[in-house]
Amino acid sequence: MTPRKSAIKTDLFAADFHQQKLDQLGDPLLRIASCIDFPALAAEVDRVAPRPTSPQGGRPPYPTETMVRILVLKRLYNLSDEQMEYQLLDRHSYQRFCGLVDAARLPDRTTIWHFENRIGVNGAEALFAAVEQQILQHGYVARGGQIIDATLVPAPKQHFSRDDKEQIKKNAMPTDWSPAKRRQKDLDATWTKKHGKSTYGFKLSVGVDRKHKLIRKLVTDTASVHDSRHFEVVLDDWNTSAEVYADRGYPSQEREEQLKAQGYRSRIQRKGSRNHPLSECQQRRNHKIAKVRARVEHVFGAMEQMGGKCIRTIGQARADFALTMMAVTYNIKRLVFLEVGPRRAVACP
Repeated sequence: MTPRKSAIKTDLFAADFHQQKLDQLGDPLLRIASCIDFPALAAEVDRVAPRPTSPQGGRPPYPTETMVRILVLKRLYNLSDEQMEYQLLDRHSYQRFCGLVDAARLPDRTTIWHFENRIGVNGAEALFAAVEQQILQHGYVARGGQIIDATLVPAPKQHFSRDDKEQIKKNAMPTDWSPAKRRQKDLDATWTKKHGKSTYGFKLSVGVDRKHKLIRKLVTDTASVHDSRHFEVVLDDWNTSAEVYADRGYPSQEREEQLKAQGYRSRIQRKGSRNHPLSECQQRRNHKIAKVRARVEHVFGAMEQMGGKCIRTIGQARADFALTMMAVTYNIKRLVFLEVGPRRAVACP
């Protein structure tokens, strides 16, 4: 009986053919590497958090540039440390992006975890500032006014007994908690309710320029803190336009007067009350502002596409690091889009 023919053919150079085909289709990570100066980002991280040196020798650490690229991949595709280790071993495109194609050893989950602990929040903020500097070098100055908004970021929910809650309110640690249990209890995240839905976690407030939809300023806090508390913090003084857009959670007479005194033009939506509903003129104004303010929702939507606005960490410090890196990765992704266009700027995993 004649065996059936198959389209599968073995070839010693099959890997080279596959790589050539991938290059023809367009590797989105190569687009990121062509737009972003990663050595400059690594230099900023080393300035804030110098690489550790051991007088007794031992295996040297991985280059900071390699680890920064790994952090970008981790946030871009919302990977855990364990999944990041697996994907580095499995994906040639990840290895090429990180400069690890010919490396005998690849960073594992523990290495990634230790690097994040080493640079901390200061390192993440240095990366955000360094990416902003490269954005300006590409000519994307903040234009068209700025949009200020906040979004909730869920965290792993915590379950406390009634006695635990009473002790925590007194700033005391429950005596029956073991050291391992204490490490898994998040005492920093808080509950809040928005549109009738309760959320446990943190809050990310951003200032986005209207023209390019790039995050220019950011601040993180717990979920229960009101959005308006961080308005002045994320206000960008370098925007070429004086217009400031925000939703109905931000208006106040004091803020309106302060913006006017600083030379800004308030485009904050008005908020009606039970006995003082908005007039038709105010409603038309709100509708006009909403068309512009909606652009900030595109930023949060892009974060959702990167794997969702959620974190797996415990504590405020780790949440600050994760949210700042989320903003860093979004700005990198957005800059690549502005530079190379919409065609396969960044693909999904």
